[in-house]
Amino acid sequence: GAAAADGAHLAALFLHCAGYSAMCGHAVIALGRFALDYGLVPAPTRPETAVRLRCPCGPVTAFVPWDGHRSGNPVRFHSVPAFAAATDLAIDVPGHGKVVVDIGYGGTFYAFLSAEQLGLDVCSSKTRDLVSAASAVTEAVKKQFKLHHPESEDLAFLYGTILTDGKDAFSEEPTTNICVFADEQVDRSPTGSGVTARIALQYHKGLIQLDQSRTFRSSTTGSLFTGKAVKATKFGNYSAVIVEVSGEAFYTGTATFTVEEEDPLKHGFFFK
Repeated sequence: GAAAADGAHLAALFLHCAGYSAMCGHAVIALGRFALDYGLVPAPTRPETAVRLRCPCGPVTAFVPWDGHRSGNPVRFHSVPAFAAATDLAIDVPGHGKVVVDIGYGGTFYAFLSAEQLGLDVCSSKTRDLVSAASAVTEAVKKQFKLHHPESEDLAFLYGTILTDGKDAFSEEPTTNICVFADEQVDRSPTGSGVTARIALQYHKGLIQLDQSRTFRSSTTGSLFTGKAVKATKFGNYSAVIVEVSGEAFYTGTATFTVEEEDPLKHGFFFK
């Protein structure tokens, strides 16, 4: 009801191993296709239909190819305003010493740094080593830097750390990163909200201009997103940008969950 009142076609929560996220770009891409294929958007239009979602971070719009019968790829989306929360922030990370991080917001907050600062290579190091190092950075940043969100302090938390190959200056070549979030969970994609935040940081630093498209690669699966800043704006006291991210999503299955009142485990359980 609240989503409809806001003019959205549907509202979404993004679940993960430790709770929920305020934003998930890849889920938005998937939900955009789902909304069209399952009739949640009345009278979709060709060749592209706007699907409006209400996410915990705010309103997000996906633009989904539509041929009159089914959705297609790639899907692009515009999220909430993205901004640089901090740049060149010195953080003392136990086991690694001092490192320099940037903190960006793309619907949720991430710390960014090159894996090289931690003695690692985002493309060739063991994933376990990357995860451990990124998690150490996340915990250190949480203890040493206070985040602020212009609209909701509930959203003022560090979601995770994204290790990069350090290639932040504009290039036609893809730049590779790995996102470690929640309870040491690893993203299988380049991370939609992370790409949004990283584009905002690159724009803030003057490394890219409006409408300069960059390609981002996941170090785990090799999957690709593209991203570009399309409009400068303000978000509270922050200079911000609207970022367009584009990627693909594919159906893998359908599940139905049933709750029976007499089930003693109907509310679920943790298994580690």
